[in-house]
Amino acid sequence: MTALRYTHAGSGPSRGIEELVTDTAPEAGRARQRRRTRAAIVSATAELLAQGQTPGVNEIAEAADVSRRTIYQYFPTLDQLLLDATLGLLTQTDVDAAIEAASRTASKTSSAAASAAASGAPSRAASGDASARVDAMIRALGDAATSSLPLGRSLIRLTVDTPPDDAPHPRRGYRRIAWIERALDPLRTELDDDLFERLVSGIAMVVGWEALIVLQDLRGLDPDDRTEASAWAARSLIHSTLEEQQRRT
Repeated sequence: MTALRYTHAGSGPSRGIEELVTDTAPEAGRARQRRRTRAAIVSATAELLAQGQTPGVNEIAEAADVSRRTIYQYFPTLDQLLLDATLGLLTQTDVDAAIEAASRTASKTSSAAASAAASGAPSRAASGDASARVDAMIRALGDAATSSLPLGRSLIRLTVDTPPDDAPHPRRGYRRIAWIERALDPLRTELDDDLFERLVSGIAMVVGWEALIVLQDLRGLDPDDRTEASAWAARSLIHSTLEEQQRRT
């Protein structure tokens, strides 16, 4: 199975809209083109929203320099596109800043990470760096949840209600995966590829709208406890993945 990877890109209100690439070279070009097209659509929508407009499909198509048909290929409904772009405007800057701040703080331990890596074992500094980044990401998302969670519920409902297509690509969650991969980047060279991809998938299950909704609706947790539960789950996944890597070496 081809592993899906996301890279961080973009600027302005849509900064961080991610580009999908794959590990299989022949598919990489097509995947990148799909990601560029989707990014252009969301970016154009975000720019129009930031200007105070409530754009329709025609306005978005013109701003993104794509056809109406192309927009509907990526977003079956206008509501889904507007929600996606709005959520990006609400969360992107804060989450990006939180991960960056955690990265700067953790960079002070880079020399220790290099020394530990030379021993052939996953470095404590690298794991601590990744944990700090993931924790910062989760807390930034938790802080934004008061305003964004209702929109997140709506986006999930729209996605679930849309009939699935046959294309083997994610239907949403691109920002989340980009954030997770960026936060875990210190471990990319410490873990086998399959373990890294599994860790990304595992953290995707405990971070984001779905996790917050479960913790609120099924567990009745308040916002602070929801954030702590997600952060604990993510740390546990990182720890167990590093232990598995050590057993392999």
